Amino acid sequence: MSAKRLVVCGGNGFLGSRICKYAISRGWEVTSVSRSGEPKWNTVTASATPPPWARKVTWERGDILRPTTYAPLLKGADFVVHSMGILLEADYKGVLQGQESPLAGLRKAFTSAPQPGNPLQRGVDGKDDIRPAETRQQLTYENMNRDSAIMLAKEAARVNTEAFVYISAAGGAPVLPARYISTKREAESAIASKFPRMRGIFVRPPFLYDSSRPITMAMAGMTGIGAAFNEVTRGVLGGFMGAAGVKPLKVDVVAEAVVEALGDTSVKGPVEVPEIEELANKSWRKSMA
Repeated sequence: MSAKRLVVCGGNGFLGSRICKYAISRGWEVTSVSRSGEPKWNTVTASATPPPWARKVTWERGDILRPTTYAPLLKGADFVVHSMGILLEADYKGVLQGQESPLAGLRKAFTSAPQPGNPLQRGVDGKDDIRPAETRQQLTYENMNRDSAIMLAKEAARVNTEAFVYISAAGGAPVLPARYISTKREAESAIASKFPRMRGIFVRPPFLYDSSRPITMAMAGMTGIGAAFNEVTRGVLGGFMGAAGVKPLKVDVVAEAVVEALGDTSVKGPVEVPEIEELANKSWRKSMA
């Protein structure tokens, strides 16, 4: 039986790199696609030295907003994962060049101006940048959290990929615009309805943490307090708190669950936090057998 082939878009990130790790542990062939190729390891792990498993991953460069840069890499893939997104949006070139402040980006994020439709609605063919002209210089929730995932799913379905994982979210948060979570739900809906022959898996993780990123430990502690409050009050503020009221998970738990979900043909549709934990435990038990 030949090894499964996995392509992870965003495979050099905090979660994506760990998805690659657990897939390699199963003997799968793994390709990571990102703008920069191999990670700067000290940004995703506790060491600047690449871990041994990293040598078995093919680290490719591609732009998630330009399908022609990654589409050839999807050929022959059994599974594809979209593990990319933004928490806050801004005119990134303006910020980098000092022409726009991060606060200006926040103001844009909270505006209620009409947003362009997804690329399927706009008839985007994928031969160029998928962003509409009015947001071509921005990384918006629509561009990154929704449209890049829909176009990746379209390309994956075109080459008959068996299963597609979209890393969504358990919910928004009081400090984030509603569009952060609404664009993720729009992506889930479009992928499920437009590509029904491909098994769509929508993993909805809470806040993720790991000791290699100390700041995430502190934030996880605060989120854990919110989750405890939410449980004591029986979710009275659950809708307002969003992901801030959900128990945080170690990033490896979610990564292991993603790989387990891909390998389990019965897993389809939204995967909430309890199911994430169940899948990770199932994977762990297999590794101990």
